[in-house]
Amino acid sequence: MVNAAEAYRRQQILNAPPEQLTLMLYNGCLRFIDDGTAAVKEKRFEDANTSLQKAQRIISEFRMTLNMDYEISHQLLPLYNYIYDRLVEGNMKSDVAILDGAREIVFELRDAWVGAMKKAREEKHQGEGGQGYA
Repeated sequence: MVNAAEAYRRQQILNAPPEQLTLMLYNGCLRFIDDGTAAVKEKRFEDANTSLQKAQRIISEFRMTLNMDYEISHQLLPLYNYIYDRLVEGNMKSDVAILDGAREIVFELRDAWVGAMKKAREEKHQGEGGQGYA
């Protein structure tokens, strides 16, 4: 039986707009990197591998869903490739410094995404409230 917290989480995902789902994925990736890094430090290598593979799958999803019609996608693809490679290397070598470097980039991307969401909301509200440019 699915518990209430799991049902609530699933409902949030099903009802979230695409930009919110992207934010959830960034946050999940950070959480999995943190979990994997903690497991490496505690020498729980199987747990580290599981968590870091989840982070790798999220980065792979970002890579596969890029719309290459936009210039930003051509800039993000090599960055996602680099993050993915660092996660794999950090996992294979159990190297916390490598994992921390990958986390830092994901953290910056997540913060940039939050800023873009905020700016888009502000622009949308300006156009609706008569305070826009028209």
